[in-house]
Amino acid sequence: MSRGLRIPFKGLTATLGFERHWYLVLLAAGIGTVTAVVAWAFMWLIHFAADLFKHAPQQSLWWMIPLLPMAGALIAGVIIHFVAREAKGHGVPEVLDAINRRKGRIKLRVSIGKWTSAIFTIGSGGSAGAEGPIVQIGSGIGSSLGRLIGTNPQGTTTLLGCGAAAGIASVFNAPIAGIFFVLEILLRDFSLRTFTPIVIASVFSAVTTHWLAEANEPIFQLGTDFGEFLPGEIPNYVVLGIICGLVAIAFTKSLYWTEDLYERIKLHPIIKPVTGAALLGGLGLCYFSYFKPEQALPPFFSNGYPVIEQLLSAEFYQSFNQNDAALQAVTVLLAICLFKGVATCLTLGSGGSGGIFAPSLMLGAAAGGAVGTVLSAWGWIPQASAAHYALVGMAAVVAATTHAPLTAILIVYEMSRSYQVILPLMLAAVISTVVARLIMTDSIYTLKLRRRGVRLGAMSDLTILRRLTVSDVPLVAPVFVHPEESAQRLLELSERTSVNDFVVTDRNDRYLGLVTDADLKEALVYREAIPLLQVSELQRNDLPTVTADETLDVVLDKFSRYDVHSLAVLDEAGDRAVLGLITRSRLLQRYQAALSTV
Repeated sequence: MSRGLRIPFKGLTATLGFERHWYLVLLAAGIGTVTAVVAWAFMWLIHFAADLFKHAPQQSLWWMIPLLPMAGALIAGVIIHFVAREAKGHGVPEVLDAINRRKGRIKLRVSIGKWTSAIFTIGSGGSAGAEGPIVQIGSGIGSSLGRLIGTNPQGTTTLLGCGAAAGIASVFNAPIAGIFFVLEILLRDFSLRTFTPIVIASVFSAVTTHWLAEANEPIFQLGTDFGEFLPGEIPNYVVLGIICGLVAIAFTKSLYWTEDLYERIKLHPIIKPVTGAALLGGLGLCYFSYFKPEQALPPFFSNGYPVIEQLLSAEFYQSFNQNDAALQAVTVLLAICLFKGVATCLTLGSGGSGGIFAPSLMLGAAAGGAVGTVLSAWGWIPQASAAHYALVGMAAVVAATTHAPLTAILIVYEMSRSYQVILPLMLAAVISTVVARLIMTDSIYTLKLRRRGVRLGAMSDLTILRRLTVSDVPLVAPVFVHPEESAQRLLELSERTSVNDFVVTDRNDRYLGLVTDADLKEALVYREAIPLLQVSELQRNDLPTVTADETLDVVLDKFSRYDVHSLAVLDEAGDRAVLGLITRSRLLQRYQAALSTV
């Protein structure tokens, strides 16, 4: 090739934002493929376990309904307790925590623990979905690969996002939703450097899944009789969005109330999910005793996809007795909504392993179907299809629980591939999100982090601050003084070294406090008293300290609460040895340098 035709590869990758990390694009393809295989095996095993109910004799259901979930919860509890405590719950908050506090580091054993524990929880009938587990599993694969090849924290976080997007793309056959799930919920970063590898991972995952499944069909087959959207129904969809927002809030609060309740109960961690499964089994028996359904599996067990598909079918609403069909349908739908919410709280709140996406979809389908049935019965829109409202309700509840309307819209669309209701679906999802945010500032994911003291913002600059740590900022060399020394020595040191903030240590060089520039200037008002003052009388003991691994958003918050120029950086070993001082100005300089590379 002639010199004039050579492609400036280095310049091209730098323009795209990759610089020396162009190989992330290649790794993304591998992560997408591997995650798809893992996800396909994960879903196959869950479906295999669920078939035990379908082929079970009717007379054996009375003991299988309570005992199978208990057995699965027991195995899952053992795995969580001995393999990975992080595998408990719905998974996504742990991934967010790894992104924001641990530089994207997720141990591979966490992915293995989540994979196995979620299979036993969901496969045995536990009310949970596959989204949380597969996000944590895929994130663990990407994070482990990033740490294995020694990439920097930003590269590791991007590979983590590749695994999460690949997992969503595979499990839900929704590659576009997988991309936006990562960008909107996990990374909150839409830069080209992040977007490109995540798209590639999602595409490779979807293609691999199609090859393994030998099909490319949406999860929910709506059929040709699904009907058409009527423009006059727009006000009704606004009402549906409000109702779904309230349903999502009730679900979120109930889930965390159950978690708090189980935290207070003095039981061994292995036994707690077993008690939740026992209550779930009792709930299943109650449902069977009252409603006497034909299907073997209670509708609120496992991920509930077969039930959701029924709720999206016009035949379901036509199957009720014509005399009081609307009342019967609404009673069943509200019962499904209530039972599913309680069942999910028992499964996940007690310590089981699974996601909240599938339960949110089912809650939305039941609530939407009920609203559509009522509107049709009242004659407001006689031609209204309750199945339409069920589909729109799915997106609305997911959007309200996650505070991610774009992801909710795309995932429901890709799971159904029904373009007829895309407009009301978008409207209801946004309305429900607004309602949810007015009542609760946190989503079902971020609320868990807030309870741990981790606050997540929504701006890209906060994302940058969370990716940088104190170790990324050049520290100021400390000037040490001792409590018994004279304040006169502080003046001499200040004149000689041009340092205004002094670190006070004991004779073993352990941190005691700071004498700040403001403290010294205040003492100079009475200069004649300087020789009589000791350092201990000027030092401040109320100032926070930081460690090298703390992210800069946390450090900036500490600076905002204390009007000082410097904070002491201590060794993590616990001996309170001082590594240096981090200053507000150097933190902001590092932040500006990072902004220029976005």
